[in-house]
Amino acid sequence: MRTWGRVWDEEGDATWVLVQTDANGYNDNVYLTALCQVLKLNLGESPFYANYGIPAQQTVITQVFPDFYVMQVQQQFASYFASLTIMRVQNVSSPTYNVTVVTHSGAILTRTVAT
Repeated sequence: MRTWGRVWDEEGDATWVLVQTDANGYNDNVYLTALCQVLKLNLGESPFYANYGIPAQQTVITQVFPDFYVMQVQQQFASYFASLTIMRVQNVSSPTYNVTVVTHSGAILTRTVAT
């Protein structure tokens, strides 16, 4: 299994990087990359899955955090990890979430995703 994810350097330039199944056969990194991309998608923006993404544009207009949609994303991806927790970062102006994953190999991965 594989997907592509963007990585930014210190100068702000983005590069696409291949993320694929690791040597032990685990797809945790692939699904974590996909999860971060889904959190950045606008609702209905995916050409493959209409229920992926969050209503980011409406969130900015209404100033209501999209916690319900983030909870749906968490439920969609929870089965791909040993444990998945997505929590909103408090006291920030834009929707930002801490994503904590326990992989099948036991590693704990933490990422902060601004939507």
